[in-house]
Amino acid sequence: MTTPPPATTDMFRLDDRHATVVGGSSGIGRAIALAYKGAGARVTVVGRDQAKLGGVTSDLGGPREGKPVAYAAEMRDVATIRATADSIEADHGPIDILVACQGTTIIKPIVEFSEADYDLILDTNLKSVFFTCQEIGRRMVERKSGSIITIASLASHTGWANAGAYSASKWGVVGLTRSFAAEWGESGVRVNTIAPGFFLTDMNRDRMSDARKAEARKRAAMQRMGEVEELTGAAIYLASPAAGFVTGATLRVDGGYLATGI
Repeated sequence: MTTPPPATTDMFRLDDRHATVVGGSSGIGRAIALAYKGAGARVTVVGRDQAKLGGVTSDLGGPREGKPVAYAAEMRDVATIRATADSIEADHGPIDILVACQGTTIIKPIVEFSEADYDLILDTNLKSVFFTCQEIGRRMVERKSGSIITIASLASHTGWANAGAYSASKWGVVGLTRSFAAEWGESGVRVNTIAPGFFLTDMNRDRMSDARKAEARKRAAMQRMGEVEELTGAAIYLASPAAGFVTGATLRVDGGYLATGI
C-alpha cells in the first residue's frame, strides 16, 4: 500500500505519470489532455481526425524524444485498440492514467432511428469504451496500479427525449465503470466516471437547437452552460493521489442541473 502524501496541493500533481486520453483531439478530451500536461503528466492522445491530432500535437509541445504524442486510430475496432496500446506503450512506457473520452450522438426521435444510427452510437460510446478500458486496464492490473476515467452524461441518470441510443450508451458507461471498479479494486486499479452537464463542444454546438440550449441554461442551478476547462479539475482529481481511495464513483459536473430536479 502506498502511503498518501501530506494534504497539500502536491496531492493533485501528476508528475512522472503517463496519461493517455482517447478522444483527446478536441472538446472535453483535448481540454483534459492539456490540463494533465499542466499538472506534470506525460500526455498522449488518440483520435480519428488527423488534422485535429496535428493541432493537439502542437499544443502538447510536439513529438517527445522523436516519438509521436498523438495517434490516429479507429477505436471501435478491438484489434486496433490492442495495436494502439502496444504502440503507445512501446513509445512512451506504461500507461498510468487512461481517459476514455470517445463519444458521439444523434439527436432525433426514437422512431426515426435506423440500425446504422444505433450501431454508430453504441459502438463508439459503449463498445469502444469497454474494450479500451479492458485492454489498457489489464496492463494496469498486471502492474497493480492505474487510474481509469470514463465520461458519462446527464443522460446516464434519467431518460432523455430524442436521444434514446445515446442515453442507453451512457447508462452502460456507468455500469461498466462500476463493474470494472468492483473487479479491479483489489489490484490497485481505480475506475471512475465523470458525468458532464451541458457543455458547448464541437459535438453538440451544431446539433443542439437554440431552444434546447436555452432550456439547458434555464434548468441548471447556475443558469448557464459549462466551459470545457471547468471539467478538468474533476479529471485531475480522479487521476491524482488525492483520489487514492475513490473508485466506482460518478462525479457530476453539471452546474447543478440534476440538483434542481428533472
